[in-house]
Amino acid sequence: MSGHLGDRVVIENCAIATVDEYGNEYSSGHIVIEGGRIIAVGEGSAPDDVAEDARRIDGSGHLATPGFVNCHHHLYQWATRGMAQNSTLFEWLVELYPVWALIDEDIEHAAARAGLASLALSGCSTSMDHHYVFPKGVGDLLAVEIEAAKEVGLRFHPTRGSMDLGKSDGGLPPDSIVENRDEILSASEEAIDTFHDPSFDSMLRVAIAPCSPFSVTKELMKESADLARKRNVRLHTHLAETKDEEEFCVEKFGVRPVEYLEDLGWLGEDVWLAHCVHLDEHEVRRFGETKTGVAHCPSSNARLGAGVAPVAALVGAGAPVGLGVDGAASNEAGELSIELRQALLMARAVGGPKAMTARRALEIATIHGAKCLGREAEIGSLEAGKLADIALWRMDDIGHAGISDPIAALVLGPPRNAATLFVNGEAVVEDGGLKTADEQEIADGMERATKRLAHKIQKLTSEKPEVFK
Repeated sequence: MSGHLGDRVVIENCAIATVDEYGNEYSSGHIVIEGGRIIAVGEGSAPDDVAEDARRIDGSGHLATPGFVNCHHHLYQWATRGMAQNSTLFEWLVELYPVWALIDEDIEHAAARAGLASLALSGCSTSMDHHYVFPKGVGDLLAVEIEAAKEVGLRFHPTRGSMDLGKSDGGLPPDSIVENRDEILSASEEAIDTFHDPSFDSMLRVAIAPCSPFSVTKELMKESADLARKRNVRLHTHLAETKDEEEFCVEKFGVRPVEYLEDLGWLGEDVWLAHCVHLDEHEVRRFGETKTGVAHCPSSNARLGAGVAPVAALVGAGAPVGLGVDGAASNEAGELSIELRQALLMARAVGGPKAMTARRALEIATIHGAKCLGREAEIGSLEAGKLADIALWRMDDIGHAGISDPIAALVLGPPRNAATLFVNGEAVVEDGGLKTADEQEIADGMERATKRLAHKIQKLTSEKPEVFK
């Protein structure tokens, strides 16, 4: 099934959910790919003049959707899954900060490969990553995860994260893992210069992402926004995830988290924010008015007992709301496909059966996610002229056969891998397995990396037991 740039490929006989602005769906249709782009989508078989000399893929029994877009992640956390299982966010962070300080290039590479492979298998064609832990003397961890994304073959939006508000200055992270502001701004600009590609079919774009109000100074938040706008890149941070954060902001800054960010110029179309669980009606309205994006992370929020983001209200107000896995240390499953069902069920649990439809869940996983990353003109829907990021889902297996609505089958049915995933017209997943790398080799590498990390923890605990108190 592989597609190569310049080849013409026709996928036909499949159900299609285009997720375009008209909500077009086809019970049996075709998609034509050429040069990494979609050149035709429609009902029935592809016209002869379009399909001539093309390689044909029989999509019978499958649903085609846009590739999913993961709007919030921490790939390095794949190495620290299963820890602090019964903690609030602040308790979880305090326990894990010293562990994350031990990450090096080898651990980062193994974790990034495993996380990105899991995303690809779950139909995710584009992922961001929010990396904000940079221990001194361990190499360029941002470059390491970028290389891992190239190996797996996903479209990648890494962010140069940062923390400069250590415990001694009233922040949450230990002083040992914060950086100074000049270092951060210099490294952020260097990341843009080195990696950012603004072209239409870019596989790699960089954003600037100070970590959170409780780990970053007001000065860094403001200067990061100034730098991002000077360099025309996007802005990202965590916001309003827990009541603890709200209390921190009120005590330290005298305002709630959203007002704090708005005062610093952090609401706007070039900004998307992770979580946004604890918003009032005015704040929801401001998100809609400013077109500020939200990365909704339902499983992570549930795992940490943080609450449920007001997704229906945000979308109703006009804010783009994408979907995020979040770090694997607060969501031991790293597959984005699971999050569609989770988002729908959690919305209905608090808002009733009409709070979210299966189609809205698909929209937030695709076109809304693309809007959060500023790429709705390129990805997020199946339309002629857009990039060929396409997932095919088998719908004739025992878990899905007989569900008359294929979109309901995808969202509400049992979780599964994508049968095929194209990114830029290249097959990354084929026959339900990763085509670009060896899954077992990635798993073995992850096992070795976590053992190395455990050894580092044990050594530090014996030498400096106060670090883990």
